[in-house]
Amino acid sequence: MEFKRLTPYKDALSMVINDIQEVGEEKIKLEDAAGRVLAEDIVASFDLPPFDRSAVDGYAIRAEDTFQAREYSPIELEVIEEVPAGASPSMEITPGKAIKVLTGAKIPKGANAVIMQEMVKRENNKIYVLRPVAPGQNIAFAGEDVKKGEIVLKKGSILRAQDLAMLKALGIRKVSVKKRPRVGIIITGSELVDEPDEEAFRSGKIVETNSIMLINLVERYFGEPIFYGVTPDEEEEIREKIERAKEECDLVLVTGGSAFGDKDYAHKFVNLLFHGTTIKPGRPIGYGERVFIMSGYPVAVFVQFHLFVKHALAKMVGAKNYEIKVKAIIEEDVPSQLGRYEFIKVYYEEGRAKVVKKKGSGIISSLVRSNGYLTIPEDSEGHRRGEEVWITLY
Repeated sequence: MEFKRLTPYKDALSMVINDIQEVGEEKIKLEDAAGRVLAEDIVASFDLPPFDRSAVDGYAIRAEDTFQAREYSPIELEVIEEVPAGASPSMEITPGKAIKVLTGAKIPKGANAVIMQEMVKRENNKIYVLRPVAPGQNIAFAGEDVKKGEIVLKKGSILRAQDLAMLKALGIRKVSVKKRPRVGIIITGSELVDEPDEEAFRSGKIVETNSIMLINLVERYFGEPIFYGVTPDEEEEIREKIERAKEECDLVLVTGGSAFGDKDYAHKFVNLLFHGTTIKPGRPIGYGERVFIMSGYPVAVFVQFHLFVKHALAKMVGAKNYEIKVKAIIEEDVPSQLGRYEFIKVYYEEGRAKVVKKKGSGIISSLVRSNGYLTIPEDSEGHRRGEEVWITLY
């Protein structure tokens, strides 16, 4: 019988995760590493900054020379050198002396503070300090950012723009990352066309949208999509494409053919660990042999991707913290049926979540109008208005 037994969502996900193996790693140029997953810990090989440097444009001085400085009674100091950023001072600070430094310049020996140039008056080679400064003021000390031997990025981190800046500052030009899993995408359905037109609509055709959505989702979640095109509901052709994709890819996504209709063939060609789950929408999903047999409706496919496929891809590359979750106050009652693991689309803004009311596995606008989701497990009857819930953003 059709879906005689529905596998609870958490059990089904565990089957997927336990079946998935991590991919290998590769070394790539730093400029190509954004969005990739680190395959090793990054350890600083030197202090950052590597020396004490000025945090402002001003004058390197001995702080104790300024303790008596007041606007009505300024302290006079002699300027003995000027040091731009990228240069090293040749002279040492002694009592009553100052060296002009720009932001980032190395602090000269003998100095223990920098006074901002706005806090002094200058006349020729003399400055007049108008207020005192404290020891260490306006100095970025060696190792203040990162200390030698410190782990600055951990294995499994998803590299961001600021991470690349840190790596470059540490002299790293190539980085070891996990390879992108090759993800085969097979779209099935004789009713599908690539372009909308009146003649196609009159004959009952539908514009195919799953491929562009899945290609982008796979790229976002660490994978390399391989599109095998749209396949009509021909049993042998579907079988051949699935077999080919299994050989060529690390993971395969097949949309359409997950139910038990006369033209639903895809599930016949995979030894499935489960077929039919408690999730709503997207119940007919099946998995086995690194192949997901998914729905044909785009909303159900989107849900199935977020509840299953992205977690499989994260396991493949060892990614950590790949979901953004926030707490929010739900603005209305959200009832749920016991025994169903529900995916509720919401629009999140400023700590509040509003349920997107449009439903249906083919209603793409419900995805467009949402920016996140909450889940309701099988043993819950939902949430009351005003409750605090966790929202996963997308």
